[in-house]
Formats: sequence, C-alpha cells, structure tokens
Amino acid sequence: MEIAISLLKAFCVGGLICVVGQILLDYTKLTPARILVGFVVLGVFLGTIGIYKPVVEFAGAGATVPLTGFGYLLSEGVSQAVKTQGLVGILKGGLCAGAAGISAAILFGILVALIFKPKKK
Repeated sequence: MEIAISLLKAFCVGGLICVVGQILLDYTKLTPARILVGFVVLGVFLGTIGIYKPVVEFAGAGATVPLTGFGYLLSEGVSQAVKTQGLVGILKGGLCAGAAGISAAILFGILVALIFKPKKK
C-alpha cells in the first residue's frame, strides 16, 4: 500500500508540472525551448530558496524527473560544492551533480542515432 501511495504522489506532482507546461504551450506564444529553459531555471530558483526540497521529499521521482528536478539538482550540487570547496564549487558543483544524467542523455542519444535512420522533413 505504501508503494501505491508513493506512486500516486509522484504521478500527481509530475502530472501537475506537465499540465503547467502544456498550458504554457497552448495559451502562450512561448516556444517549447523557452518553456524547457524556464522550467530548469525555475527548478534552480526554487531549489536555491528551499521551496523545491519539500516537494522532492513528498513526490520523489514525480518532482525529480521533470526539468524542474534537473534545475533543483544543479542548485543542490552547487550548494554542496560551495560548502566543501568554496567559491570554486560555484563552477564545479552543478556539473558534478548532473554529470550522470548528462552523460546518460548523450550516450542514449548516440545509441538511438546509430540504431534508427533519421528522416528528412
């Protein structure tokens, strides 16, 4: 039963984030790229001021998988690196924290490009 509650929380919070993105796509003239960047910046901002951490603790993957979660990851990485390495952590923290996800995205992008034949529009 506990797993079902966790899944429901993740689904609701992740779904709510996606609903906000869909509303922005449907009712504004923002491009998808600008909305994606906005979500990452929002995640950094909310993580920096401490609002996003309780959301992550409540929803788990529902809050960490969307792009706001990536922004939160960057802000947490910078915060931890500044505590341990000083001002150098500002430059290193986000990259170190997000390295696994960025590497996986690049690797899987290359694999998909090798397996499937791209079509011209």
